[in-house]
This record gives sequence, C-alpha cells and structure tokens, in this order.
Amino acid sequence: MRDLASRVRQKAGEDWRWRVCFIVVGILFLVAAAPGCRGSATIAKEKSMQLTSSSIQGNQIPAKFTCNGAGISPRLDWSAAPPETVSFALIVTDPDAPGRTFVHWVLYNLPGSTRSLPEGLPGLGQLSDGSRQGQNDFGEIGYGGPCPPPGSPHHYVFTLYAMDTKLNLPAGATRAQVEAAMQGHILARGELIGVFRR
Repeated sequence: MRDLASRVRQKAGEDWRWRVCFIVVGILFLVAAAPGCRGSATIAKEKSMQLTSSSIQGNQIPAKFTCNGAGISPRLDWSAAPPETVSFALIVTDPDAPGRTFVHWVLYNLPGSTRSLPEGLPGLGQLSDGSRQGQNDFGEIGYGGPCPPPGSPHHYVFTLYAMDTKLNLPAGATRAQVEAAMQGHILARGELIGVFRR
C-alpha cells in the first residue's frame, strides 16, 4: 500500500514538473514572437554601403585636410543606397583622442539622391542643397580637420547613414542629438577610416 502511495505521489510530482516546463516554453515562445523583441531581425534589415574618398591616399589623410594645412573637408563618394532612402547623415570621429571620442564633423539631411560630397564644403549651418551641418568638438559648425597631439597616429572614422526620413533638427545639432534622432530610421551605413599623425 505504501509503495502504491509513493508511486502516486511521484507521478503527481512528475506531472507538475511537466506542466511548469510547458508553461515556461510557452512564455518564451510568446516573448520571442513579440514584434518589439525581434532585435535580430532589425539588425539584419540594415544594409551596407561602400564609402570611398579620392582625397585620402591609401588610408593616409593628406595635410591639406588637417590643421597642418588648409583644413578643408575631403571628397567623399558612396555606392547606391536602398531605394527608400530619403536622406543621409555623416558623422566623423576620432576614437583615439585623449579622454573621449572627438567629433570632427556632423552633417545631416543630405538629399537621398546625393552620391558624393566635393572637397572643401563651406562651414555653414545650412548648405544650398538643404542639408545641415552640426557642431563639432572644436565648437564650430561643419568640418574640423584632424589635429591630434604629436605622437602616435589617430584613426578618423567617417560613417555615412542612409535613412528613411529627414531629421527634424536645426542647424548646429550635436552628434548626440543626430544619433538620437536617427534611431529606428537607419536603412544602411558605410564606413571609411583615414589615418593622420603629427
């Protein structure tokens, strides 16, 4: 009789554990299927573009585009973006700067039909094509050329973003403001890294 009671209790315990397992698996399935939890699908949707510059020789940034020269912006070209692209944004940073990443250029609301930037864009808040320039970490509007302290080479990361919208930001926006406004709107990106040493 005791053996029978023991088997009944054991069976009841197993049934309870199976029920818990089924409930847990069901919850995990529902969470994975929820639209807001599809992080991997969002990442997979983003495409890449090829960003190049005839101004940069190999990966070396010539002095004319730095504080050792005229400090003008380099030419940039990129491959076709997704057809639904409305605008582009460009952010140039120096992650090797002492203490923090230094921002050299913030440019946004470039028309979606744009495929290149010429050398020497003027340091204006708004350009003739409607695009806008933000504030760099020199405290100026537009491009600020590399000007690292003497010593080891610094890497300058040019990142171009294709977006499905224009950013509702005035001229002079910061990198943080542009990056916040881009969230959820990036269709593709391209990257180019140039090196400069003083």
